[in-house]
Amino acid sequence: MKMHSLILGCAMRIELPSPRRKGEMSVEEAINLRKSIRRYKAEPLTLEQVSQILWAAYGINAHGKRTSPSAGACYPFEVYVAVSNVEGLEPGFYHYDGKNHALELIREGNLNGPLAKACLNQRHVEIAPINIIIVAHYERTTRRYGERGYRYVHIDAGHMGQNIYLQVTALGLGTVAVGAFRDKEVKKVIDVPGDPLYIFPVGVPES
Repeated sequence: MKMHSLILGCAMRIELPSPRRKGEMSVEEAINLRKSIRRYKAEPLTLEQVSQILWAAYGINAHGKRTSPSAGACYPFEVYVAVSNVEGLEPGFYHYDGKNHALELIREGNLNGPLAKACLNQRHVEIAPINIIIVAHYERTTRRYGERGYRYVHIDAGHMGQNIYLQVTALGLGTVAVGAFRDKEVKKVIDVPGDPLYIFPVGVPES
């Protein structure tokens, strides 16, 4: 598979493989098999797998909408990926551009060590080939709904989290929703605007 990339300003942009709209596992089977997995093999993910999971999380569906619903279509999230072991993709911290289904390199290097430390030394965060980091921009929702918007943002995050779980399961991979972390430390590690809300390490499950 050829990876297409180009330089836009100072940022490298990587076009992801087109996601599949039909899979081999039914949604009923994925719901039945879904579980939290914290132990991963020392094996890389493919770029196709990463592409599919990111599309399921926050890509664009057949109706031109995001794949996970949002109150008032406010879409309060930015999705980032800390990559440590993906075929055809250099270790680094990337932003997912869901509208164009592409990754934008923010900076090079493996962030898993400091990220795991900020996550109370959870080993699965350190060993996972990728960590998907959901960052909330509450103002996108609260400027429309006021204080109630904080609740809606958290509900929206749950929608996205379930999409990630089900897609990862359908691919035969494993993940776990991580909410236990020191907010300020994670913000320092990723160094982007917004509030980190959810982290999903993803890897090949140990037998």
